[in-house]
Amino acid sequence: MAGRLGGARQAVAVAAIAVLASAHVGSPDTYFEGPAGPYAVRVIVRSPGVIPGRAEVTVRMLRADPVRRVLVLPIYGDPRAAALPPPEEARPVTADSTLFSTAVWLMRRGSYGLKVIVESADAAGSVIVPVTAVALRRLPPGTALAVVLVSLGALLYAGAVILVGAATQEAVLEPGAAPDRRRLRHARIARGVTAVVLALLVLAGCAWWHAIDVRYRTGLYRPVAAGVTVRSIEGARRLRLTPGGATRADRERPWTRLLPDHGHLMHLFLVADSSGDGFAHLHPLARDLTTFEASLPPLPAGRYKVYGDVVHDNGFAETLVAMAELGAAGGSDWRRSDPDDSWLEPAAAGDPTARAARLADGATMTWERDARPIVVNRDAPLAFTVTASNGRPAVLEPYLGMAGHLVLTSDDGAVFTHLHPAGTVPPAAQQAFEPRVHAGRPPFRHASAMLPALPGAVSFPYAFPKPGRYRLWVQVKRGGRVLTGAFRVTVEPRLRRI
Repeated sequence: MAGRLGGARQAVAVAAIAVLASAHVGSPDTYFEGPAGPYAVRVIVRSPGVIPGRAEVTVRMLRADPVRRVLVLPIYGDPRAAALPPPEEARPVTADSTLFSTAVWLMRRGSYGLKVIVESADAAGSVIVPVTAVALRRLPPGTALAVVLVSLGALLYAGAVILVGAATQEAVLEPGAAPDRRRLRHARIARGVTAVVLALLVLAGCAWWHAIDVRYRTGLYRPVAAGVTVRSIEGARRLRLTPGGATRADRERPWTRLLPDHGHLMHLFLVADSSGDGFAHLHPLARDLTTFEASLPPLPAGRYKVYGDVVHDNGFAETLVAMAELGAAGGSDWRRSDPDDSWLEPAAAGDPTARAARLADGATMTWERDARPIVVNRDAPLAFTVTASNGRPAVLEPYLGMAGHLVLTSDDGAVFTHLHPAGTVPPAAQQAFEPRVHAGRPPFRHASAMLPALPGAVSFPYAFPKPGRYRLWVQVKRGGRVLTGAFRVTVEPRLRRI
């Protein structure tokens, strides 16, 4: 057995990336673009960041359809939850007849499916937009609010002490009668006892509030830390990943059955933790409920960020995170764990700062964007065209059921997102809500499979959540081969003056 290994096993440094996250690391908002019945819509759900909280929902009609009203119904992922609440009506935004806006309450942590219903005089259509509801931050009270609350509390405290003293001293006296010494003494005692009792109640309330606050802060969502091991077998490197990091909370985190998304239980991404563009998109095989293993391509040695996208059986999507230290590859012969596995050599990435990338088959991928800067939380023009070597638009084949895939990360590792032409929505999460919403209807089909893709063109709805430098990898498929174009962009915190 030792001879088959061909080398000593290599332990890998594992660390959770200390950022706030939901299904996509550091990018808590949800983006969807696709059909709601006969209507084409773009839905953006802005996460409240706190639970309970109100999520802002905007629905844009992508065609000039005569829409009568738009409704949004939040559906909790647990089928044992209470009956569905009435839907919220999205109101038209002033001066834009194609844009509708509303806010819905997300009362519990977990997975929600927002059923977006579009109605006109002639027809109605709907679509499920899965949303991961997690608490990402704690909202401290503002200084002005704190001053007001403390002042009101002090006023109530003093008023209660005075009221009890007055009641003890004068409540049973005849009108105009003066209290005697005994009543004055009893009133002083009553005020003192009341002050002490109220002070104890205030301290107990502070302790209760502190306990609630500690419970909330310790319950803030963070990415699932993963344990990673890399070993060499006959010169080939294999990566093994299991959820659960070094801390007790990581090990005790519940892990439920997973749903296959795009036909795979996990989408694993390796991103070079440096200025390089080493990148791999793998689909590890499940050895058991919590153990996944994949054959590694001949990526250069170095540190890599590891991200594993999964969808639980209740529709809750999340990303496992780790850091891996890869040694030198034993050879260039790579036996894929799955036919859909792909990777990009840094040498083949070309100049990632350019707006056009040369693909491995000689085609050219161009980022169709103008000279305007890309700004935080504003729709980004993530549209790409692929031109064959003869100058004609390249016809794209479905890759994992999509016209294309886009993976982006910030240089500091605070943001990781896996996008499709339909947005950030995992098809498996949509499928998880189908039995509760569309019982008895035809089997689930993902929206992207129903939208015709233009030859040689693919786009992704998104808005960058934070300023900084980002790397993007856009993957398409031609001639049975997965092709990857690498790009870079700097996202501005606000509009620059020209």
